[in-house]
Amino acid sequence: MRLIAVGVLVALWLAVPAHASTCEEMFAKKGNPVTGLRYTAIHTVADLSAADAINQLRGIVLAKNYDVLAVEPDAGDMLMEMPQTEARRSFPITVKATTEGNIATVQLRANLRAGVFAKDEVVRGEMCAVLAELKGGAAGVTAATSGKNAAAGGGAPTVFTAQILADRLSKERDKNADEIPLRYKGRSFTVSGGVDQVRKDGDTYRVVFKILDWEEKALRLPGDSQFKTEIVCELAPGQSVYALSLTPSGRQFKLRSNVTLTGTYSDYRDFPLPSVFWLSDCKPAPPK
Repeated sequence: MRLIAVGVLVALWLAVPAHASTCEEMFAKKGNPVTGLRYTAIHTVADLSAADAINQLRGIVLAKNYDVLAVEPDAGDMLMEMPQTEARRSFPITVKATTEGNIATVQLRANLRAGVFAKDEVVRGEMCAVLAELKGGAAGVTAATSGKNAAAGGGAPTVFTAQILADRLSKERDKNADEIPLRYKGRSFTVSGGVDQVRKDGDTYRVVFKILDWEEKALRLPGDSQFKTEIVCELAPGQSVYALSLTPSGRQFKLRSNVTLTGTYSDYRDFPLPSVFWLSDCKPAPPK
């Protein structure tokens, strides 16, 4: 009997790893800023399926203002992007979730474009913090349901000048125009810049921002797109007085040539040229 008990204890001891590696310990980096950086983060969660891990992660990153481009829970796949700001470009992160037994392993792979710099500790901290929010058991199932039904755009508006936003959209158009609606669906923006036109369509007024053509730019950098993207902000109801107070900067008598408007992505058209990025329900910044 004593030998059997000892055998059971030894079997249990062998089944438990002496040291479970953390996400921070397993974090890996390859490449360099010249050729492109690649980061990998791995996290395991007990009592969690791959599909629930993906749905749960979707809700986690949307709350952090990430862009979720594609989700395939049954396949354990997701493609997302770090949120971009005026000072930082976004980069894609591929998610792969697998299950063995009742243990889910979730891997994040970030691929930065050549010429993009990042601090290793910042990327590691961000990726591991996202993974650390995953839950197993009943709490994980509940979180997965919430994540599956979560809506994008819950974060604060992203702030851009109209020219910078237009230039970024033009570059993204060159890479893959089909990703733009997926990237910006539900996102809100605060855009500032000069007024090129104010158009009336029925009871709606649209503000068209002044965007320089590629040939008009004083500084043209390698890799810049030669295509132009217009930024159009459809004003919210009740903004007719404000709309009529705007005068495009090209006219001799102007009341206001620069504006700051906050609106939500509504549409994108890459053809015919120029491309057009539409924001709806736009409202001016409150006076200071």
